[in-house]
Amino acid sequence: MTNATVMTDALTATADTYALLNDEAVLTPAPAADGAPTWWPLFVTALKAEAGVDAFDTWLRDVRFASQASDEVTLFIPTVFSADLVRREYGNVLAAVAAAVLGAGTRVRVVAPGEEAPKPAVVQVVAAVEKELPKVARNVPAWLESTQLDARYTFASFVMGSNSQFPYAAAQRVADDIIAGSQQPVSGFNPFFIHGGVGLGKTHLMQAVGHAVRDKSPAKNILYVTAEQFLQKYVRAMRDKTMSDFKEIFRSVDMLLIDDVQFIAGKESTQEEFFHTFNTLVSLGKQVVLTADRSPHDLPGLEDRLKSRLGSGLTVEMHPPAVETRLAILTRKADERGLDLPADVAQFLAESIASNVRELEGALNRLVAFSQLTGNAITVPFARDQLRDLLRTQVKSVSVDDIQTLVATHFNLRLADILGQRRTKDLVRGRQVAQYLCKQLTTKSYPDIGRAFGGRDHTTVIHGVNNIQNLLDRDASLKESVDILTRQLRGS
Repeated sequence: MTNATVMTDALTATADTYALLNDEAVLTPAPAADGAPTWWPLFVTALKAEAGVDAFDTWLRDVRFASQASDEVTLFIPTVFSADLVRREYGNVLAAVAAAVLGAGTRVRVVAPGEEAPKPAVVQVVAAVEKELPKVARNVPAWLESTQLDARYTFASFVMGSNSQFPYAAAQRVADDIIAGSQQPVSGFNPFFIHGGVGLGKTHLMQAVGHAVRDKSPAKNILYVTAEQFLQKYVRAMRDKTMSDFKEIFRSVDMLLIDDVQFIAGKESTQEEFFHTFNTLVSLGKQVVLTADRSPHDLPGLEDRLKSRLGSGLTVEMHPPAVETRLAILTRKADERGLDLPADVAQFLAESIASNVRELEGALNRLVAFSQLTGNAITVPFARDQLRDLLRTQVKSVSVDDIQTLVATHFNLRLADILGQRRTKDLVRGRQVAQYLCKQLTTKSYPDIGRAFGGRDHTTVIHGVNNIQNLLDRDASLKESVDILTRQLRGS
């Protein structure tokens, strides 16, 4: 029996698992690459089909055949970080593909440069080749196929800092509760609403919940869409007179993830359908996870009843990452690309680009591209020159009004009270914090600040600023509040 016949029989036996493979690809494998066995092209085709195009292009495209000995295949990945991630996240997939292509009992090892003893894949070959592997939103019609989870957005790839510690813990708790098989999500955690500025990791954390549930509870039906996609599909369903199908799809999932909810603001008909979908799922004990650029009650253009329902569960805010977290994120991104990023350049980027993680990653991509095109080494002067337009946008002008408004919101005070004459303990603390930030973040003089705070004498402002300065060294809670407010005001 030839290798081609063995592979054909193995894949034919798992037709359901490899439905994405067409007959021509199965029966006529492409020629093998230099040094690789004849079955390798078929292995790659099956791997791409099983993992999905996005996951394959992101994590598995660089997998190379290394060696084969009896019932064991060794695969090579060029970076340690990627090898660890593939072992952890795609061990199941590699094992199933090996079983289908080479036969049950074949083991898979994944190695990276510098590893003396190859590490085995996390999951050994499944006993039954036809065992169904995790999928997201099974039996989804063709018009929803573009709404799958992104393979990059897992808990393992999320870099947690002080800015995201609570949202991260809450997201893990939501996933754990669903995995544990709770018929009804823990009270107060449904819906789970994550809000914050652009590029802070809201989508990453939301999809990490979906990945965790999918990996541990593959029977769960999970659906991820953006609010814009929800709107588009709703309009199409009305146009095509398929609303019953639309309702059935969205109201029969075990977990619904909707990104950028602010997009449906002002769209009354879409809000109506979203409201009923939301109520149906929550009443059935199904988990709903949402993201937006601000908290539910601050979203303009939403009906009050919808604001109330969205805010009825657990709402968490994503804050901009501190410089240490930005440095860790940048280092992780460089490792993923196999890039040896100089430490001084990484520090420069982390300190200079404080707006959001997306711009930080974009800056790294630009530097790599410029370096490859020009042949110049990546140095701090090179980075400063090539990113000068981006660095200019990082300087944000902060006004006294901005500070007063944000401080009042942070400490749950009325703006009128911050500017007024009342002197309760909470008011005095909030007022002095605002005055301190005005002195630190603006060019206003003490008399100017006094006038902006209800006509106070400049000596009163000096006292307030000095008081906050002295308390910062011994009041950790106050220091955290001041740090958060400073980052928000600077857009960092």
